[in-house]
Amino acid sequence: MAFERILVIDNQPEAAEATCSLLRQLGFSPVLAQDASAALSHLSGRSPCQLVLLELRLPDRDGLAFLDTLRIAHPEIPVVVLSIIDDVRTAVSAMKKGAIDYLPKPVAPEDLLAAVASAADNRPKDSAIASRKLERGDSKQLHMLEKLVESRTEMLSRVIADLERSYDITLQALGNALDLKDTETEGHSKRVTAYTIVLARAMRIEPAEVKIIARGAFLHDIGKMATPDAILSKTGKLTAEEEVVMREHCARGYVILKEIPFLEQAAEIVFSHQEHYDGGGYTRGLKGEEIPLGARIFSLADALDAITSDRPYRKAQSFAAARQEIERCSGTQFDPAIVAVYRGLPDRLWEELRTEIDHPGAKPPAGLSETSR
Repeated sequence: MAFERILVIDNQPEAAEATCSLLRQLGFSPVLAQDASAALSHLSGRSPCQLVLLELRLPDRDGLAFLDTLRIAHPEIPVVVLSIIDDVRTAVSAMKKGAIDYLPKPVAPEDLLAAVASAADNRPKDSAIASRKLERGDSKQLHMLEKLVESRTEMLSRVIADLERSYDITLQALGNALDLKDTETEGHSKRVTAYTIVLARAMRIEPAEVKIIARGAFLHDIGKMATPDAILSKTGKLTAEEEVVMREHCARGYVILKEIPFLEQAAEIVFSHQEHYDGGGYTRGLKGEEIPLGARIFSLADALDAITSDRPYRKAQSFAAARQEIERCSGTQFDPAIVAVYRGLPDRLWEELRTEIDHPGAKPPAGLSETSR
């Protein structure tokens, strides 16, 4: 093999040592540099390296910018990029900047040996040849990498979509379990989520944000799983002590969800869903825009469903009556800007939506795992 010393530039100790160990097993003499400055010192020394393996994530320099530096200062030294699969797009950019190969980490022995052999076979003999090589690039290899990006992007998109559907199936099961525990609000989670999604879409909120808000709406009462059944099922007025326990469900729900990465933002909606626009709500007495937007939207949707649903202490009222009450509480309980959006939507929309959701066999409201239309 034409190479003896190979410079490995990688500041991740375990990964760097694994690469160096593999090179030693293959008969090479690896030299390790943990940052760009140390790498340049090695390359300018009395015993320069004949090949560079470059991890683009460097502590003291942007990896792609450093690749430019390498190709200008040492055009005769071939560079092979190391990267995790998520960095394939960056690797394509690296190839355009003159890297001769790309190896996904962790590096397989046969792939590393093939890359080193290819670098040795194609190593330019002088700077002029190197410059021409840089100018024309390796179009075939670049095309293959771009195809790889395309296929992996498609694959990852499918995986993420499947994963999100799995998440949301789990969320629906949790919501259904809560409805079974709190029979007074059976179906409430689905209806209030649907109403929240309609309002969020009418406000032209980005689809990704709508999904977060929908999850927060669907799980808003998840903290009631920790509320005693005697309090949840009580038909009469709660005592002051029972009211305190009931109000704990916002914080309890937040604690349950906040440690789950994909529910972290939804957890904030759960924590804040009983806050009032004028600061008169609970748990933290937030006011105005201190309240997350998703929680402000949900607050109106929650009231709409509560007013139009039967309760032990009263019968359901009409959507027209709910509209009057919501407009009356604009600026106190509800955000006036959201009330204005609600005012522009007809009562028949909410009536039809409720009928569709409550009908036996109806599908869960779109939005938990669909993007906003």
